[in-house]
Amino acid sequence: MAQYSDLFYTSHDGLTLYARDYGHKNSARTVICLPGLTRNSADFEELCAELADDFRLLAVDLRGRGRSAYDPNPLNYHPGTYVRDIDTLCRREALDSASFIGTSLGGLVSMMLADERPEFVERIVLNDIGPELDPAGVDRIRRYVSASTAPADWNEATALTRELHGAVLPNLSDDEWRMFTKRLYRAEAGSAPMLNYDEHIADLFSAAAEPATEAQRSAMWDLYSRLKNIPIFALRGEFSDILSARTLAEMGKCNAHFQTLEVPKRGHAPLLDEPGVMPAIRKFLEGV
Repeated sequence: MAQYSDLFYTSHDGLTLYARDYGHKNSARTVICLPGLTRNSADFEELCAELADDFRLLAVDLRGRGRSAYDPNPLNYHPGTYVRDIDTLCRREALDSASFIGTSLGGLVSMMLADERPEFVERIVLNDIGPELDPAGVDRIRRYVSASTAPADWNEATALTRELHGAVLPNLSDDEWRMFTKRLYRAEAGSAPMLNYDEHIADLFSAAAEPATEAQRSAMWDLYSRLKNIPIFALRGEFSDILSARTLAEMGKCNAHFQTLEVPKRGHAPLLDEPGVMPAIRKFLEGV
């Protein structure tokens, strides 16, 4: 596995935030990896190991996740804040430009940052996310992220994780389930596993009980259409309940530089280590 260094930086409002820093700091090409709602930088381990010889990669823990500080004000757990945090990171590292790989929420943040700084964002990989979300998937995520879970040990944590996510990741081995769980939970020596994120990240998400309005959907499509000059590579799980095949087709009509790949036997969201996925991402990032 590729080595990384710890990168801590301070947000605009004083929180200490974290990213894994892979590859060479003086590399001509930087890739920033943004995880999903409850996930963290560890999700990109295999992908970063694959790309670290040719890119500098910053795999981020969004505030309230992993090794980043928890926000004392849960109202700050929304995409606009995350965009500002990532912009702060990029400016702190004096980056001239970067490409982005965003899973789910991380993809939304990538698109929003690209809308604010289109001259900065070179390319975007969207992992099972687009400008319109399927309400069925949103409801499923809302239910599990709002549930209180307190497993007694790692075996129980793994069983619970498998129960919650087995339908979208149907062919993982026992070892892969343990790895997936280790990235979702943390544990101090001698203590029971705890979810590796602030439970309050769900507050605003859970409060949004109603499906997106037509105005909200239109605003996101307008934002996406403004990215028409940025190459976008969208991955979709074969039976995703977040990114529909219809939405994916519409995304291609808005962007002449659009590419896509369906990941077999995956729902929301692919893990990015499936056969053929990492070579396809590399090829896209290299502009081939």
